[in-house]
Amino acid sequence: MSADQSKTEPAKDGAETLSNLLKEDRTFPPPAEMAANANVTPELVARADADPEAFWAEQAKRLTWGTEPTQILDWSNPPFAKWFADGRLNAAHNALDRHVEAGHGDRIAFHFEGDRGDSRDITYAELTDEVCKAANALTELGVKAGDRVGIYMPMIPETIIAMLACARIGAPHMVVFAGFSADALASRITDCGVEVVITADGQFRRGEPTALKPAVDAACEQCPGVRSVLVVQRTGEKTEMVEGRDVWWHDVVDRQSSEHTPEMFDAEHPLYIMYTSGSTGKPKGILHTTGGYLVGTAFTHWASFDLKPETDVFWCAADVGWVTGHSYLVYAPLVNGATSVLYEGTPNSPHQGRWWEIVDKYKVSILYCAPTAIRTFMKWGHEIPAKYDLSSLRLLGSVGEPINPEAYIWFRTHIGRENCPIVDTWWQTETGMHLIAPMPGVAEAKPGSAQHAVPGVAVAVVDEEGREVANGEGGYLVVKKPWPAMLRTLWGDDQRYVDTYWSRFDGLYFAGDGAKLDEDGDIWLLGRVDDVMNVSGHRMSTTEIESALVSHDTVAEAAVVGASDPTTGQAIVAFVILRESATGREEDVVEELRRHVATEISPIAKPRQIMVVDELPKTRSGKIMRRLLRDIAENREVGDVSTLTDSTVMDQIAKGLKRG
Repeated sequence: MSADQSKTEPAKDGAETLSNLLKEDRTFPPPAEMAANANVTPELVARADADPEAFWAEQAKRLTWGTEPTQILDWSNPPFAKWFADGRLNAAHNALDRHVEAGHGDRIAFHFEGDRGDSRDITYAELTDEVCKAANALTELGVKAGDRVGIYMPMIPETIIAMLACARIGAPHMVVFAGFSADALASRITDCGVEVVITADGQFRRGEPTALKPAVDAACEQCPGVRSVLVVQRTGEKTEMVEGRDVWWHDVVDRQSSEHTPEMFDAEHPLYIMYTSGSTGKPKGILHTTGGYLVGTAFTHWASFDLKPETDVFWCAADVGWVTGHSYLVYAPLVNGATSVLYEGTPNSPHQGRWWEIVDKYKVSILYCAPTAIRTFMKWGHEIPAKYDLSSLRLLGSVGEPINPEAYIWFRTHIGRENCPIVDTWWQTETGMHLIAPMPGVAEAKPGSAQHAVPGVAVAVVDEEGREVANGEGGYLVVKKPWPAMLRTLWGDDQRYVDTYWSRFDGLYFAGDGAKLDEDGDIWLLGRVDDVMNVSGHRMSTTEIESALVSHDTVAEAAVVGASDPTTGQAIVAFVILRESATGREEDVVEELRRHVATEISPIAKPRQIMVVDELPKTRSGKIMRRLLRDIAENREVGDVSTLTDSTVMDQIAKGLKRG
C-alpha cells in the first residue's frame, strides 16, 4: 500500500514529509495473456473517468433488482449520500438465489478448511438452503427487519450463513472479531442496541479448542437487553447455557424449512454496522447500506482481481470480523458467483507451509492477504513455499497496511513465481470497497505504490489548504466525489460523521492518511496522520489502549504511539508513569501491564514495548506530544521540543529506552 514507512519522517503538523526514497524505477507489465483477456480495459477506464455516475449506473446492472433504480446518486444533502435510492433488492438473493436460479447451484461457493484439517465443500444450492433455514430460525426468535444482530464467531461456514440470514430478513448484522474481549463486545452491543447474539461454543486455534461463549456471557451481564443467544457447536467442549436465553444452533436452525422468500428492501436499507477504532477512543459504528455497497464491492472484486468466476478459486485470507472479510470474503465473491476458500486456522499450524498446502490442494488462483503475512513468510524463508505447487496462482493481492518494495518483490518472486501481477489495494472500513489499486491487465505495477484510483473513483492529494499538489509533492489523501460503497454515517451520530470525515477540507472526504504523488503521478501512501495505529492490518486507537493501561491500579498516566515494525507494519509502544503505590520489580510490572491490555481489549493490542518513565513530554497546555514519543520509539532524532514544559524530559526518556 505504500513505501517503507521507516524511511519517512513525520512533519510537525502530523503529515509526512517527502523523501527521495519514495520512488521506484522497477515496473512490471502484466503477462501478455492477462492483458489480452483482462476484464478492465483502457476503454472502460476512460468511460468511467468521463462520466462516473453513468458508469456506476452501468455497474448496478451486475445486481438483480426487485425494483430497478432510476436514480443514480442523490447528493442533495452532502455529506449524506444516497445511491440508487428508488431501487429495491435483497443482498442474500443477489449472493445466492439468483445463481441457483441461473443453473449454477452445483458450483462450489466455499472450500472450507478447518484448523484441524477437517474440510467441507459447500455449493451455492447448499448455502442457499442453509441461509434460508437460518433466516427462518431468526424470524422464530423474533428478529425483524431493522433489528440489529450481533455476531461473535470464528471462521466457519455458519458465520457466513448467519450474516446472509440477517441480510435476507433485513436485520443489519454487527460482527465483532472473535479475538476481542467481553468489554469490547459489550460496548458494541450497547451502542447499536443488539438484542440477539449469534456465537459459537469456541474455535480451534493451533489445533486446540478455545472458548468463545464465556466472553458472550460476560458481555451479556453488561447488556440486559440481549434476550437470545444462538450458539453454534464447533468444538464440543462443555458450555454453560443460560436457560430462557441461550439456544443451540442445531436445535433451532436444523429443523427449519429450507424455503424462504426474500423480501426486497430499499437500496439504502442498512446492511451492516462495523465498529472501527477512532482517535477519540470510543469506537465508531460505520454504517453500510445495501445497494451501493453491493455495486461497489462487486465491481471492484471483478475489476481489481480480474475475476473469472467460472474458473478462478479466490482466497481472501482476512478474518470475517474485519471489513476485508465482509467485502471480499463474503459479499462480493458471492454476488459475483465466485468460488472461495474459507480457512479457520493460522499460517503456521500445524506447520509453516500450511497456506501453500491449501493453495496447492484447492488450486487457488487469486490470493489476497496482508503484508504482515508476507513479511512473516519472508522471515521463515522461501524454501518453505518452494516445496509446494503454486502454479495455479495467477494474481496476488495485498491489503491492510503498506507493503514495502522488498516484501512486494519477495511475494512476486517466491509466491507468484515472477508471473503474477500484484494488486496493492488501498481502502478503509469506511470506504467499503477498494478506492486505489492498479488494474491488472492495464497497469504496469510499481512496487510500493498503490498507483491509481479505481475506475469511477476520484481521489487527490492536497495541501493544507485543500489544493491539489503537483507530481513529486505530498500532502493529504482525499476523495473528491461520492462513491457507491461509502459509509452513510456513524451509527446514531450524524454529527460525529461530519466532524470526523468531512470537516478538515470543504467538500472533500479526508481519509486520515498522508500521501505523495511521485514523478509519474502514482500515489504512495505515507500512513496515518492521526493517532490511530495500524497493527497487522487492525486499526487500534491510542486512546483506547491508554485507557486500558490507566485502568490498572499501578498506572498513573500513559501515552501510546505506533512505531514502525518490520513484521506488523506498526507496533504498539507505551510510555507509563507508575503510581507511587506500585510495588515489585519493573520487569514484572511491565509484563503484567502487557497482559492487562490483552485482557481488556485484545491480544492484538498488547504493546510490543512498555517503558516506565518519570514524566511525559507535555506542552504548557497539558497536551502530551506523542509526535516526540514516536521519534523516540522509532530511534529518530527528536524533533522540536521548544513547546514542552520541561525540554529535558525527552533526554531522560531516550536514555531510559536505550537502557531497556
